[in-house]
Amino acid sequence: LFGRVSPQQAVCAPSRVSFLTGRRPDTTRLYDFYSYWRVHAGNYSTMPQYFKENGYVTLSVGKVFHPGVSSNYSDDYPYSWSIPPFHPSSEKHENDKTCRGKDGKLYANLVCPVDVSEMPGGTLPDIQSTEEAIRLLNVMKTSKPKFFLAVGYHKPHIPLRYPQEFLKLYPLENIPLAPDPWVPEKLPSVAYNPWTDIRQRDDVEALNVSFPYGPLPDDFQRQIRQSYYAAVSYLDSQVGLLLNALDDVGLSNSTIVVFTADHGWSLGEHGEWAKYSNFDVATRVPLMFYVPGMTGSSASQGKRVFPYIDPFSHVLGLVPQGQSKKVVELVSLFPTLAELAGLRVPPTCPETSFHVALCTEGKSIVQYFNASEEKVEEEKNGCDDAYRCFNEEPVAFSQYPRPADTPQWNSDKPKLKDIRIMGYSMRAVGYRYTVWVQFNPNNFSADFEDVHAGELYMMETDPNQDDNIYNNTSHGCFFKKMLG
Repeated sequence: LFGRVSPQQAVCAPSRVSFLTGRRPDTTRLYDFYSYWRVHAGNYSTMPQYFKENGYVTLSVGKVFHPGVSSNYSDDYPYSWSIPPFHPSSEKHENDKTCRGKDGKLYANLVCPVDVSEMPGGTLPDIQSTEEAIRLLNVMKTSKPKFFLAVGYHKPHIPLRYPQEFLKLYPLENIPLAPDPWVPEKLPSVAYNPWTDIRQRDDVEALNVSFPYGPLPDDFQRQIRQSYYAAVSYLDSQVGLLLNALDDVGLSNSTIVVFTADHGWSLGEHGEWAKYSNFDVATRVPLMFYVPGMTGSSASQGKRVFPYIDPFSHVLGLVPQGQSKKVVELVSLFPTLAELAGLRVPPTCPETSFHVALCTEGKSIVQYFNASEEKVEEEKNGCDDAYRCFNEEPVAFSQYPRPADTPQWNSDKPKLKDIRIMGYSMRAVGYRYTVWVQFNPNNFSADFEDVHAGELYMMETDPNQDDNIYNNTSHGCFFKKMLG
């Protein structure tokens, strides 16, 4: 388990194209949903494509690439996948009116616990994805090829639609508000995401909350947080079923498993909801590896590596065996998996790499896998004075585009042509530093001499990133490090 993991942009399509190609959004030139990198930026090799070219059968189930223009309406098939990707048939009902309100009528709500038997087809997309992935594992067991199976689950993406029984794991009276459910006093207006996709759901729209800063009622905030947790536990159970099936087919001791996500999600922190920002809550994801013989001892004959744990009958307190607090980025996933699989690690991209088909802007993180050897002092290394910034501590970069300095209706998801400002964010163990600079969408250039606003948070004293000290601190060293 890696504790501080950054996607490169807190929205689905740009993040997925970034980690699946191992390149940053400024190189894929995708900040929205409306272009295909092979045409728009360069004909870059993807992680599954690389495995496919090295003799693997590559398989995609569910939401792996973001569907639509950004993956050429084909999830990048046939470049990345050996067979056409699988999408659950019930996916098309995700935003339909399937949520029963207190009046008994159906709505397209944000908060949406459901009776699965009443859903179209009597199922949900993630349940179908698990079933298909298990079917493919059984095919792989029989035919015995080397395989790369990517399973993309939808939840806890909105709407928060999940089997209603998962609510009982999180009694509403136990759900607190976010630790900082207010808009920070010194937050630059360009940094705020006005959560417009949330506002368009029937249950939120009915609250008639003022745009952009009007807070949601406390009781509804608790309901959203409760449903988010319930949706995560539903997702966990699906992952548990899938890993249990890996045991069933006898492939656990010969299969590397990685669990990650495309971005985080604000749950009321800073008065914000959804993603679309450069805060930790939006730019921090789980990253867990299981590597037979490396991350834990191989299971003896007949012993299960991944026994299924029923969330309704177990007290859960499991902690992953090895944890690293190193700061890492999702662009490192491609070279890391290549190294773990014994393939040649793709070379580091040159400064300009639009013409280079195979290279990566991330670094393999296999060296961090022995977490027990990390010195505690090393973990505490922050950047609390002007000189320590220049040390070699790892940093992670994220970015987010905005159409204007103040919150607009398209602030969360500006189209390329509307982007005027780019927020570049740098996270180390001890700090988060962000500058919002002028951006030209016609030639994809950022002008770091035209800074619209800045943020600086010191993690030791301000772990929730509420006290922006950018304007009363010398931060030249941070700026140099970001440019470097």
